[in-house]
Amino acid sequence: MIYTVTFNPSLDYIVTVDGFACGKVNRTKEEIIYPGGKGINVSMVLKNLGHETTALGFLAGFTGEEIARRLTKEGIAADFINVVHGISRINVKLQSEEETEINGQGPVIGEPEIEKLYHRLDLLKDGDILVLAGSIPDVMPGSMYMDIMKRLESKKLKIVVDATKDLLVNVLNYHPFLVKPNNHELGEIFGVTLTKKEDVIPYAKQMQEMGARNVLVSMAGEGAVLAAEDGLIYQADAPKGTVKNSVGAGDSMVAGFLAGYLKSGRFMEAFQMGVCTGSASAFSDALAKKQEVLALLESNRELFN
Repeated sequence: MIYTVTFNPSLDYIVTVDGFACGKVNRTKEEIIYPGGKGINVSMVLKNLGHETTALGFLAGFTGEEIARRLTKEGIAADFINVVHGISRINVKLQSEEETEINGQGPVIGEPEIEKLYHRLDLLKDGDILVLAGSIPDVMPGSMYMDIMKRLESKKLKIVVDATKDLLVNVLNYHPFLVKPNNHELGEIFGVTLTKKEDVIPYAKQMQEMGARNVLVSMAGEGAVLAAEDGLIYQADAPKGTVKNSVGAGDSMVAGFLAGYLKSGRFMEAFQMGVCTGSASAFSDALAKKQEVLALLESNRELFN
């Protein structure tokens, strides 16, 4: 079974406004509402690709109830810890000449709720996949990801970590199956600026030396690089298309990588599926659908030769 953890889920309210202007009344041209948060995005895309997951994390208030309702409606098992204080956040994504985001804070998560999550994670079995994705609220320990991996160290799990800075660096000693920084996040960790694929490769390898088994680096329109456990480096340009919504593209890449790996057990296929799934989400108003991913795979074979 695949489990995803989202510590600070949201309702994402995506609005399109032509010619947005500050200080004036603006009317929306289009509106979309869906459950958000990096782990939830991974669950939703995996569902679209034919894989069942269980979404874990914390929910609170009427927004939390709506997040759970929408996930259940999509056929995703929602097994969240209910939080008493506060509400799950609403994130506003404004699309106009530029993309603008306003992200909410989220509920107050205390030690009792964290313990409940620990006990739920203790039930994972050998062979399960666990995806830890996104930031954590300020009210939670900064060592949260590391604490989870340390607690589960004796289990034979494949753990995926999509996080930034110390949240990511601190888990490397526990040998996560996959980490997925983007090129800016990877550069921030090592104090460098990385703009080209050839620049990324030595730092992806260095992250492997620090403990990660596979390092998948997304680079938006520049493509992606994978330093794989088989000792090979895979790289590809980004498929061509019109970017409609960049939110969730990186999470979709993680989902696609897992779907490709589960199907074939091979890193090349996992990489191809990851790149095309991330692009399919970027080229869509919503998260990638299976037919969109397969169409990109078919029309972009030359990128992976």
